Amino acid sequence: MNVSHASVHPVEDPPTTDGTGGGNNNEVPGVRMKDVQGMPGTLGGLVLWICQFAFAVVGLCVMATTSDFPSVTAFCFLVAATGLQSLWSLSLAIIDIYALLVRRSLQNSRVVTLFTIGDGITSTLTFAAACASAGITVLIDNNLDSCAQNHCTQFETSTAMAFVCWFTALPSFLLNFWSLASQ
Repeated sequence: MNVSHASVHPVEDPPTTDGTGGGNNNEVPGVRMKDVQGMPGTLGGLVLWICQFAFAVVGLCVMATTSDFPSVTAFCFLVAATGLQSLWSLSLAIIDIYALLVRRSLQNSRVVTLFTIGDGITSTLTFAAACASAGITVLIDNNLDSCAQNHCTQFETSTAMAFVCWFTALPSFLLNFWSLASQ
């Protein structure tokens, strides 16, 4: 029988035991592990992706509004990484909202694999960009003492937002990875 496999499938109710069936009544029915908050298709996952999106957009906007960010490669990398992170997080938030509204589970192995790989790539890029930007910001502020000529406050704010974005992306990646490994 050739049946298509949807990437989003309905959540099934666990079977009930009423003791009327034949056989051993001491048998435990198959129990399905509940979705851990933070995994795809849960309210916790939606909150993580919305936080990732918000922090990435704030970091992107703060850095992009400075006039001299294009002169530093690390800051350009931060803008590119937070832009990618914001697009990725927004798209996953929309998928998660849809899954929550129609009460569908996103625990399909292909979907979780895609989410895990995407979260891993975007969180690694965001972390690398935040580290590079932090190094340049420290160089400008502490070593060169030229914060008066530069936009140090904006650079530091954007870098901090990128780190906070990474702190919200890391649990999302780890929970997706754990969900993938436990399937």
